[in-house]
Amino acid sequence: MADARNDARDDAPDRLQRGSLAVNEPIDLTGRTALVTGAASGIGASVARALAAAGAKVHAVDRDEAGLAALAKGSGVATIAADLADLDALADLPSEVDILVNNAGIQHVSPIEDFPLDRFDFILDLMLTSPFRLIRQSLPHMYDRGWGRVVNISSVHGLRASAFKAAYVTAKHGLEGLSKVVALEGAPHGVTSTCINPAYVRTPLVEKQIADQARTHGIPESEVVERIMLEPVAVKRLVEPDEVAALTLFLCGPASGSISGTSFSMDGGWTAH
Repeated sequence: MADARNDARDDAPDRLQRGSLAVNEPIDLTGRTALVTGAASGIGASVARALAAAGAKVHAVDRDEAGLAALAKGSGVATIAADLADLDALADLPSEVDILVNNAGIQHVSPIEDFPLDRFDFILDLMLTSPFRLIRQSLPHMYDRGWGRVVNISSVHGLRASAFKAAYVTAKHGLEGLSKVVALEGAPHGVTSTCINPAYVRTPLVEKQIADQARTHGIPESEVVERIMLEPVAVKRLVEPDEVAALTLFLCGPASGSISGTSFSMDGGWTAH
């Protein structure tokens, strides 16, 4: 039964070419399995809920067990507590997934000359090496199925640099390059790879930055959002996690088969400068 559903859904490119795919056709991920990292809160939690609501079986991974427990209530999402910076432990995560959303991330704000070496290494392990390993172990299943979606939650900092964020900017720029290579290698196998590049999103990660930003820039915490976070954007508001989830869902849907190797800015006009 699952194979029949998959076959019906996998002819989406042909139906698009014939003009028979309705533009308002709901996205149905029944029979698909997804793994979402950094899923205990913020973007990851919104993405996990959106994919589950579309019918996918979702594995939500995070080290925040309390956040995962809250996510699991009423969402139909299966949760896995794991430290994604523990690279050897990644092999224990589900690899037979059709959709991989690399979202886990952390921030550290510091001038380069004071940047802790162990923190730099940790951020690159979590935000670049971990996605590489998860992609590497997931691709064989996607190739075997002839269908797969790799969605990397990058950042406007994957396209632009900001001072005092050496590790984060380095990791996100690396993720952009990795995503493009996956797109080229995966194309013959029905696998797409994309990046989503939001500006500051209303998440716990952003909230935790406020004190660091205030200290580094020498301004009151009350001024950080307006003077630092929203200063480079034309749309003067934070991005909402559900907005990122909606774009992620689209990139896993039937109209996304030719969308690969590219990045989607949700940056309020930041990169328009």
